[in-house]
Amino acid sequence: MKALSLSYWHALVATRLPGVMTCAVIALAATFLSEHYGGPQLLYALLIGLAFHFLVANPQVKVGVDFCGRTLLRIGVALLGARITLPQVGQLGASSAAVVAAAVALTILLGTVLAKVLHRSREEGLLTGCAVGICGASAALAVSSVLPQTKENERFTLLVVVGVTVLSTLAMIIYPFVLSLIGLTAGQSGIFLGGTIHDVAQVVAAGMMLGPVTGDTATVVKLFRVMLLMPVVLAIATLYRNHPAAKPSDEAAPLIPGFLLAFIVLVLLS
Repeated sequence: MKALSLSYWHALVATRLPGVMTCAVIALAATFLSEHYGGPQLLYALLIGLAFHFLVANPQVKVGVDFCGRTLLRIGVALLGARITLPQVGQLGASSAAVVAAAVALTILLGTVLAKVLHRSREEGLLTGCAVGICGASAALAVSSVLPQTKENERFTLLVVVGVTVLSTLAMIIYPFVLSLIGLTAGQSGIFLGGTIHDVAQVVAAGMMLGPVTGDTATVVKLFRVMLLMPVVLAIATLYRNHPAAKPSDEAAPLIPGFLLAFIVLVLLS
């Protein structure tokens, strides 16, 4: 029995290793470029990944890439909860939290409305609305993981991730200069930056351009938006729970995905 167990795990690792190593090399390359030349790490990873997309045609690589795109992605989303603490959320204040939550809800609603007006699918509206409203690429990938797994959704997810990453980078550069010209207070500027820019590192960078008070406020607002990812993804997962393309026909989908439970636990423990 022990030998059988060892052989099983050996086969499991062997089938996934080529794809996992491919993703790891791309991630390391993107990190190196970001640290040495600046720019968003995720954008570099996407561009390099596009260049090496042909490797997915190899069945030995595809298994590991799919594993990274599903299982490891969900683990990464769960680990976002470790960056959020309840005292940080408490510092935001009830009125500011209500404004940020309302802005997120209206952004997602606007995404679905625009999708209907432009004769696009509801899934595309949810992806764009959640990506813009919550935390950019991380939200797009998290929402995509609970949507029906179709080729159209996969292609549109890639488009959304690239789009919000580029726009967020531009916002990080432009917004601090605009806010300094307008003459908002440090707290007001922090709420604006934390409520509009997607990536946490970009929010911190933009806020620190206007001083430590703005940087701290922007970071707390941003982390509160990240916390809203859990109830939004849970709602979408429930909405699509019985969709025929959302899961294999012989597998029952859990009411609450495991990575969302891990997200909640990490927030409570942080």
